[in-house]
Amino acid sequence: MPLALLALAVGAFGIGTTEFVMMGLLPGVASDLHISIPTAGHLVSAYALGVVIGAPLLAAVTARMPRRTVLIGLMVLFVLGNALSGLAPGYHGLLAARFLSGLPHGAFFGVGAVVATHLVAPERKARSVSLMFLGLTVANIAGVPVATLAGQHLGWRVTFLGVSAVGVAAIVSLFLLIPRDDAPAPAGGLRGELAALRSLPVWLALGTTVAGFGALFSAYSYVTPMLTDAAGYADSSVTLLLALFGVGATIGNLAGGRLADLSLRGTLLGGMTALMAVLCLFPLLMGAPWSAALAVTLLGTAAFVTGSPLQLMVMEKASAAPSLASSANQAAFNLANAGGAWIGGLALAAGFSVTSPALAGAALAALGLAVAGLAYAVDRRTAPQPGPERLVATHVPEPTESVRG
Repeated sequence: MPLALLALAVGAFGIGTTEFVMMGLLPGVASDLHISIPTAGHLVSAYALGVVIGAPLLAAVTARMPRRTVLIGLMVLFVLGNALSGLAPGYHGLLAARFLSGLPHGAFFGVGAVVATHLVAPERKARSVSLMFLGLTVANIAGVPVATLAGQHLGWRVTFLGVSAVGVAAIVSLFLLIPRDDAPAPAGGLRGELAALRSLPVWLALGTTVAGFGALFSAYSYVTPMLTDAAGYADSSVTLLLALFGVGATIGNLAGGRLADLSLRGTLLGGMTALMAVLCLFPLLMGAPWSAALAVTLLGTAAFVTGSPLQLMVMEKASAAPSLASSANQAAFNLANAGGAWIGGLALAAGFSVTSPALAGAALAALGLAVAGLAYAVDRRTAPQPGPERLVATHVPEPTESVRG
């Protein structure tokens, strides 16, 4: 694989760290700024709001710019947002800085995925996307725990300044490793990018992302009380167990990339089915410490098997102008984060057991599987029939390559 993918992974590592580290820093931030924990929780929402707004907006306004330049500019904005977070004089300044930090998140992954697929042969495109996402999953294993530990001992401001340094390293890597001619500006410009959003298959792919990852976050948002109240773990053990989720996510991400290069649709449907099965088994697996640890690992694996296929599916359905649609998929991911957590919370608020958010997630996974099935049916109805044998697309079509339905 080309070294340029390492530059994308470094950027993804920094973004993944700053996205998830706030959960571990909330008590320290709340104490230092003299606010309540629920009020400090708005800092998480501010970042997610920045992602949802910034992903399609920045992808649209930079549609005519070379993608290499776009990626570097997005990381500059990322560094600025995290530096301002570390230097924020008070709560409202930190709230604004977190929103700013979230703006480049979705567009970086969206444009980065397009660039990644231009760096490799057609049969390795899903794998290239998974290697970029590797930075995000490794952030959950190493970046978030180390950044949380640094924030707890040196202060939360040091954490954000440290993440800014990771962003600077990403800028240097992007400048040195991304070839200029491998990331050209799209020919269609903004009009071509917006045209991609008129496609029903694109919206079905985005709907699959919302439902599928909503299933993940319905359970994952409440995994700590499951581990302590149901499985009997001490609070001090939760950080290590969440690292197991990152290990599972890394395994699933790499496996999903390899499998999707063989069968994009099969990997997506298989991953969604596996996620639904794991979530259905969650109440049983949370009955003992060893099986609870296994459940957390399997949750990460099953969920992230679908990450690369979903990203590539959106890009395939908007192959003429993929940047905006690809970035919109990241916005859909963050909508899934918020929506899944809300649905899981409804199950708890209704008085069901502490593991009930997992069953709510299983229902969302079933919905995602249904949407993915509908997308497959639409493809079969609208795609041309080349002959007695129907070929299945396994990567984004190239202009010189026949599109395999």
